[in-house]
Formats: sequence, C-alpha cells, structure tokens
Amino acid sequence: MLDTGNTGFMLVATSLVMLMTPGLAFFYGGLVGRKNVLAIMLQSFVSMGWTSVLWFICGYSLCFSGDVGGVIGNLDHAFMMSLSPTDMLPAPTNIPLFVFVAYQMMFAIITPALITGAFTNRVRFVPYMIFLTVWLLFVYFPFVHMVWGGGILQRWGVLDFAGGIVVHAIAGMAALASVFYVGKRRVAEKGPHSIPLVALGTGLLWFGWYGFNAGSELRVDHVTALAFLNTDTAASFAAITWLIMAWIFEKKPKFLGLLTGSIAGLATITPAAGYVTLPVAVLIGIVAGVVCYGAITLKNKLQWDDALDVWGVHGVGGILGVLMLGLFATTAVNTAGANGLFYGNPSFFLKQLAAVSFASIYAFGFSYLALAIINKVSEVRVGEADELLGLDASLHGEEAYVHD
Repeated sequence: MLDTGNTGFMLVATSLVMLMTPGLAFFYGGLVGRKNVLAIMLQSFVSMGWTSVLWFICGYSLCFSGDVGGVIGNLDHAFMMSLSPTDMLPAPTNIPLFVFVAYQMMFAIITPALITGAFTNRVRFVPYMIFLTVWLLFVYFPFVHMVWGGGILQRWGVLDFAGGIVVHAIAGMAALASVFYVGKRRVAEKGPHSIPLVALGTGLLWFGWYGFNAGSELRVDHVTALAFLNTDTAASFAAITWLIMAWIFEKKPKFLGLLTGSIAGLATITPAAGYVTLPVAVLIGIVAGVVCYGAITLKNKLQWDDALDVWGVHGVGGILGVLMLGLFATTAVNTAGANGLFYGNPSFFLKQLAAVSFASIYAFGFSYLALAIINKVSEVRVGEADELLGLDASLHGEEAYVHD
C-alpha cells in the first residue's frame, strides 16, 4: 500500500540531490579563473543530461536488476522495460519504484561530475564525454550494484549509508588518476575568481546533502532524523576545524577554508550518517577537518595539480568516513547496520577496509587506463594555445564575463 508520507519525503529528497549538481557547478565555477568558468560548469550540467540518458538506457538495470557474478546487474530493465508506474518498493518503504529510480539517478549524475574539478582547464570536451560514459559503465554502475544492488560487497556485509565508497572514494581516486595522467596546467591561475560563487555552491551542496544522506533511509523514521542531524553536525565541526587549521598554519581565518572544510565534513559523514551516534558525528567532523586539510597540504607539497582538491576532500574524506564507520557503527542506533570495531566487531572494520581499498585501487587504475585509451582515439588534453586563451572561448565559443 502506498505510503504518501514516505513518497512525499523521497520526492523532496530526490529534488535536493538534483540541486547538488548545479551547486557543484557553482562551487567549481567560482574556484577557477574567469576564462574557464563555463567549461567547468558545463561539465557538471552536461552530466545531468547525458547521465540521465544512460540511466534510462541501461544504468538503472545494470545497478538494480538481477545479478551477474555479484559484480553487475543485467539488462532486464534496460530502457525501463517491464517497469510500471504502479510498481512499489516493499514495506517498510512503500514508495513507488519510479521514485527510487529517480532518486538513484541523481546520485549517478553528481558522482562523475565530482571528478572534473581535478583536471579543470586541461581536458577537451569530446574526450570528457567519452570518459564520462565509460566511467559510469565500468566503475560507477558496478559499484552501485556491488554495494547497494544486492552484489558481492553487500552480501559480504559491507555498509555504505549514502555513498562513501560508491560516490566519494571512487570519484576521488579517479580524480587523482586523471591528475597524474593529464599532467599540470601550463597556465597558472591567480586563484579563485569568485569566492562568493564558491559560497553559493557550498550552500546549495550543503542544503542538497540533507536529501543525499537523510533520503538514503528511503523512508521517514528515527534513522532519517539521525542521518539529517549527523550530516549538519559533521559539516559544521569540520568547517570550524578547517578554519582553525588555516588560522594556525596560514595565519588568517580563511573563508574559502571554512567552505572547503564543510564539504570535507559532508563527504566524510556520508557513509556513516545513518549508522553512528551524534557524538561520533562530531568526532568525524573534527577528524575530517584535520585529515583532509593535511591531505591537501601534502598534495601541495608533492605538487600534484589537483586543481580543486577533489582527491583531498572527496577521495580522502570518503575513505576516512568508510573506515570510521568500521570503527564506530552501532546497532543501538540502527538495527539494520552493524557493530564496529569499538563495539566488539573487528571483522566489520576489516570488511570496510578491504572494500574501500579495493574500490579505490580499481577506480584509480581503470580511470588512468581509460584516459590512456581515450587519448588514442581523441586527444584528451587541450593544446597550449587553447589553454592560454581559456577553455570557455577556445572550446565553447562563449564567455562568462563579456568585456566592452
């Protein structure tokens, strides 16, 4: 029987997650220089269109229909075949299946868009579209199935409430692979061209993350409320921790640091949001602020040109969140979860460690290899003249800011 309350909530949650991709576009757009704003924003917005097309053709089916070797689904629901508007998710959710299809599609849209911040100003549009396609088919869809769609990792007992493995770890490690393959920018930028634009993007992402995390319970209950509050708490503590870290090491409280820290906290709490207590969410936020700040400091020291710190925020944050879930999960707050190492279950921590390690290594290796193969078909990196002119004008013939 249809639960109208759950259905209404999940429609709102789906809309919130959709809003995260434009939020990401603003976040990334503000971080780049004036000549590359539209190019980076287009890479996010085009994922809203093209990923939705792939989701309709085969994505949903490969994630949630059948099972092939515990790794991927089948094509029984390709082109949404055999699905009816009257199909329901069973109790206790009791929402239309199409709401679930739409909700999961929003996750598929934003995940590859996260990667683009790493190679901003350097990648041509056609190779990006090819990469977006193959990465979804061979990285994102399989891991959704393995972790959430009844695949091997889910059957093994691995938990990921809203995407620490499925979203942040694999996107962050793919970003790092792209940094190594594509190489450094030839044209140094002076820094973010619009921190207010970054702030707007952060606000949209933070707002959307309530749907991302709380909505992952797929219904309204005490776990939904816990995930919502854990999300805000971790983000807030991470933001303030990052601000303090910047104040200590950079001698000034930086607004950009506060914004970046909040995103690190959001990424880190994501896998654990519905499985840990509120005090643990506080701890996760503080640790995220310290560790992700340290990761970006290390990246800068090693001179990796991860332009918008995708690896340090999303990759490290996602991995850290999965591991802290393995330490602090408790069935006292969610009987559908597990007990972590500190609650007497070391085997669960080892499973989380093994799963996130496997996912990270695979995503890194596949992404690097994919870019190398794509480069033989269509050169991945823009030429020096195009990079000097800026991708907005050279690739797209548009300018964000027109001068008289």
